[in-house]
Amino acid sequence: MPEAEKITINMNVVDLGKVDLLVSEGFYSNRTDFIRTAIRNQLDRHEDEVRLTVKRHALAIGVMHYDRGELERMRADGGRLSVRLAGLFSLAGDVTPELAREVIASVKVIGVFRASQAVKDALADRIR
Repeated sequence: MPEAEKITINMNVVDLGKVDLLVSEGFYSNRTDFIRTAIRNQLDRHEDEVRLTVKRHALAIGVMHYDRGELERMRADGGRLSVRLAGLFSLAGDVTPELAREVIASVKVIGVFRASQAVKDALADRIR
């Protein structure tokens, strides 16, 4: 798995006190453990909705990573890449803006798109 993404949340002091109480009683190792568990439980609870939405939008779920060599082979084969993904889409640092524009037809990422700013700028009109 790729490294985790950091999020920040604000909680009212009463809810935070309840979390800290559960941590102090040993139900969770720390606040982060509590929050991760709560998020996973909510994702499990909404699994059917996620599955139907992914199907309706024709999305893949997971991690996609391409480097310069993979995109150059795709270009040589006359291929074009249309990305529709819920998860992480990343382009290696060796991917040039020119190569990205030649090979990548469209990008729709619900999640995280990692690439150099120059590559993102080159694809700006193709990112939805």
